[in-house]
Amino acid sequence: MSARVQEAPFDLAAELRDFGAGAGAIVTFQGIVRSEDGRLIALELEHYPGMTEKALTRFGTEAAARFSLSDWRIVHRYGHLAVGAPIMMVATAARHRVAAFEGAEYLMDWLKSRAPFWKREITLEGPGEWVAATDKDESALDRW
Repeated sequence: MSARVQEAPFDLAAELRDFGAGAGAIVTFQGIVRSEDGRLIALELEHYPGMTEKALTRFGTEAAARFSLSDWRIVHRYGHLAVGAPIMMVATAARHRVAAFEGAEYLMDWLKSRAPFWKREITLEGPGEWVAATDKDESALDRW
């Protein structure tokens, strides 16, 4: 069970090696920087070291208790991330698949709207405004 924030790319296969030993189900999700109709060339993410890891650990701990997860892992990147680059991953392990899927969705929803990252879109015209969570992101939390 771990949460990590890093600038360097991560190796999804290496992250899953020895993950969730003994579980009946493992769910993984990897977020990729998307182009937003071709206008985006990159994202820039900033965070407060220490505070962000603490928040991600709290999300993971809460998910483990709520969904009886036997293991969880969050890796989130920061810095300049080009379109197509992996930006984050979530993995959950549980005795049964429903718990693993729900735990992963819970973590992704919390990461999307409450993780203390500051995100800015970089377009061909240069850096844009810092991006806030959308109403859709916020309403995704209502189901939890």
